[in-house]
Amino acid sequence: MRDNGVRLEKILLTHAHIDHAGGAAELADSLKLPIVGPHRGDQFWIDGMPEQARMFGFGRCERFTPDQWLEDGDHVQLGDIDFEVRHCPGHTPGHVVFYSAADRVAFVGDVLFAGSIGRTDFPGGDYDTLIRAIREKLFSWGRRALRARARPHVDVRRGTTQQPFCGDG
Repeated sequence: MRDNGVRLEKILLTHAHIDHAGGAAELADSLKLPIVGPHRGDQFWIDGMPEQARMFGFGRCERFTPDQWLEDGDHVQLGDIDFEVRHCPGHTPGHVVFYSAADRVAFVGDVLFAGSIGRTDFPGGDYDTLIRAIREKLFSWGRRALRARARPHVDVRRGTTQQPFCGDG
């Protein structure tokens, strides 16, 4: 990072599943960075981080307390980019999405995938809540040219027609 002139400012978390937040405590400590997010609804996932690590065969993962919990409508500044926070529960109770209107990009974590949605069968997950969050918080962007940074990329312009789970509902 230093060789490329990159300066890290903070650690942004969309949610607290181990594959997204398992290294947050160690990374924040070693790099002296604040942890921002997720929403408080994921506190139980953070509290259970060491157990998740053992259960899934990860190395040591520590509990942490975010320096900033996020709420729907909050804004997070990263460099010169302003991200609006949208609370999108369902995959986890505290899942958030980071949306930059100026750059027409969103980082959606595990809420939405091309042709699919995030799992809802883990503790705290809820299918109906996730579908409502997608319809009300993500599809509300309309059919603008917006690409959500998910795996694989999602084109929200065609989101409702490409989402067998969400439909045009």
